[in-house]
Amino acid sequence: MKGRKRVMAVAALVLSATAGCTGSSDAPARPAAGTPAAPSVSPARVCAGPAAGPARAPAGAVTVDPAVVGDLAAKTRSSPPYTTFWLRPGKHRLAPDRYAQVVPKEGNRYLGAPGAVLDGRRVNQYAFGGGARDVTVRHLTVQRFVAPNNEGVVNHDMADGWLIEHATIQYNSGAGLMAGARQRVRGSCLRGNGQYGMNAYKTGDSIRGLVVEGNEITGNNTDDWERRRPGCGCSGGVKFWAVDGADVRGNWVHGNRGAGLWADNNNNDFRIENNVLEDNDGAALIYETSYNAVIRNNMIRRNNWVEGRGRADRGDSFPFATVYVSEAGGEPRIRARTDKIEIYRNVLENNWNGITLWENADRFCNSPANTSTGYCTLLVKDAERCARPAIAAAPLHSDCRWKTQRVDIHGNRFLLDASVVECTAECGRMAVLANYGTYPDWSPYRGERVAEAITHRQHNRWHDNVYRGPWSFVAGDPGRELDSGQWQSTPYQQDAGSTFDPRTGG
Repeated sequence: MKGRKRVMAVAALVLSATAGCTGSSDAPARPAAGTPAAPSVSPARVCAGPAAGPARAPAGAVTVDPAVVGDLAAKTRSSPPYTTFWLRPGKHRLAPDRYAQVVPKEGNRYLGAPGAVLDGRRVNQYAFGGGARDVTVRHLTVQRFVAPNNEGVVNHDMADGWLIEHATIQYNSGAGLMAGARQRVRGSCLRGNGQYGMNAYKTGDSIRGLVVEGNEITGNNTDDWERRRPGCGCSGGVKFWAVDGADVRGNWVHGNRGAGLWADNNNNDFRIENNVLEDNDGAALIYETSYNAVIRNNMIRRNNWVEGRGRADRGDSFPFATVYVSEAGGEPRIRARTDKIEIYRNVLENNWNGITLWENADRFCNSPANTSTGYCTLLVKDAERCARPAIAAAPLHSDCRWKTQRVDIHGNRFLLDASVVECTAECGRMAVLANYGTYPDWSPYRGERVAEAITHRQHNRWHDNVYRGPWSFVAGDPGRELDSGQWQSTPYQQDAGSTFDPRTGG
């Protein structure tokens, strides 16, 4: 969404990505028109559960004593790779130095007994760092570390193959977790961290084969980074950067300040399914400058009440959405399990707005309006190639843009009771739009070119959905608001086979 913020100043899912592109997702046949089934999704109530680690040290494990300051780090240094460490009940501490941390060796396993806590005491920046692969952290509470902005506490150095399972990572500054390739985060509580629950970013590389499954991700961004650095795009429950192949499923993402889930900058091949996304201050999900995703069977409710309402109260007419697709779309030339963005069999209930498909006409490789400075699309490795005169002709004219294209929205239920949300009609909008291109002066995308393309020529479709409540539709630009009849008619021809009932309720 940070791309949208910049332009207004100028223009006012457990598989890695190994399957080849098949031309569509592996979805079963959709329900009959007008009767999409509601997903049966239960929240992953992890944070309230009791610790369930082993009460006794497993055979061969090294026992770690909470009474000895720095015992965990010292025993890690003196033990060989593939050692299992069992942390006794109690509060474990590192040396009182901000850089003191545990540096695992390859294959190490860290198991917490019931009541085992690794406490940074607001002194230590990092809990677990280093480049060792295939480390396990299980049944352990990690809290009160003070990682800097954009850095993380567990797997600070983004090593590959880590498993974080049945852990509680809470009340830290920065991100509770960083991520490496093949990382699995399962059944864990990521709660009350200062910036993110997890920052899935790897310096200088993409992250392949990430699994985020069955976690409770709640109350993150306590330091309110969007207020401290307006427009930074650096907050929320989980942020994904350049992740290639992710399965995000069965999580309960709720009550985060900002967005719940945010995929930003050259992500590809996501499956986001069977999650409950609710009560986040901003969007439930942002998919930005990224490619190829399946978003299905999610329960999405009561999101965006704070940020959406706040912008409306300030007179901003832009349809800030609960599911926000920004310069992101399907691209058959990029290997993935689907060649489009398919959004289906979800329930969106009493959110501030629905789904917005947006494309910033001024945002492309090598443009000063591209907030992802120095990055280009996955189709053009060198951003400097996107310059005049070459950018005005094929193939660069197309390939230098992140395009919102091939988005297929079907079989969803969109439910809105304005009395529950406490709003007027501006909180019930679907939208497909772009700004009028103006910047820079050498841009080949000036004028209405991009708005016409996203609205009419880039194969973005709504169809076979159910609407209940006072929904309206925006096409082309924020000032063009349509009723359902206009939305379905020429020239837009959206939502064929859908049903519309202005009454509120389920």
